[in-house]
Amino acid sequence: MPQGVSAAKQKNGTVYYRAGITYRGKHVSLGSFSDEDAAACAYQEAAVLLSDPSVDLMRIHDSAGVLSFEKSVVLLNFRDNQIYFKTPIYLRKGYFSYFLSPSEELKFDIDDLFYYSSHKIQKRQGHLFVSDYGMQYSIAARYGIRPYAVAGRDYRFANGDPLDYRYSNIIVINPYHGVQKLQKKGKTCYSADIHINGVYRLGVYSSEEEAAVAYNKAADLARAAGIQKQFPANYIVNLSPKEYAEIYTKATVSEHYLAYLTRTGSSRRG
Repeated sequence: MPQGVSAAKQKNGTVYYRAGITYRGKHVSLGSFSDEDAAACAYQEAAVLLSDPSVDLMRIHDSAGVLSFEKSVVLLNFRDNQIYFKTPIYLRKGYFSYFLSPSEELKFDIDDLFYYSSHKIQKRQGHLFVSDYGMQYSIAARYGIRPYAVAGRDYRFANGDPLDYRYSNIIVINPYHGVQKLQKKGKTCYSADIHINGVYRLGVYSSEEEAAVAYNKAADLARAAGIQKQFPANYIVNLSPKEYAEIYTKATVSEHYLAYLTRTGSSRRG
């Protein structure tokens, strides 16, 4: 059996081959392969990555063919920074990179290193998420970006790089669901919209907190009218319970929206 290769069997009796390498006293699994030669190649590629300092992230494909790109990044980081991570992280000066692919390098602050070293980032339909306790969570939520937020309208990246998730680079424009910042006659105000079989403008308010509370009130009214929909709640942490209650009581929503709820409630009762 070639160096670094061992045979194993699946439950149905099919033989496969595992590749692994030991570096700095740690055994690193390189993956499972259907044939012995591929496993041996994976070991040889890993040995080159770990021993040849001329192979860096830019030249990673020169020595890798069988070995996965993610595993190659893991090995390079282990070689250069003497720290082993299971996820494709490479430590930089003052931050770290997480490689989704050779052309997709996410950047994060060191504060997030522990989290992403134990959570694999996945991408589906342009959305980045991690799995935690059987649930999928958008990584954007960790940075104050609410669900269904739109880049450029609700948040933006200060340096224009949508892969740079360092905290200083993320600017949240509209932190509350259904709320948008507006400029009317040179003054800043905030609109609140709710989506139920179309978008209903609830009103325009002098502060984003008022608009967020108005959205919550509109969602409560929709539920009271029998509309079965999951409305995300806005949490306004800088308001005391008393302040929230006062704004909620005074908050008004458009007559157009109220008329829609009346029609909907009447049809359900009928």
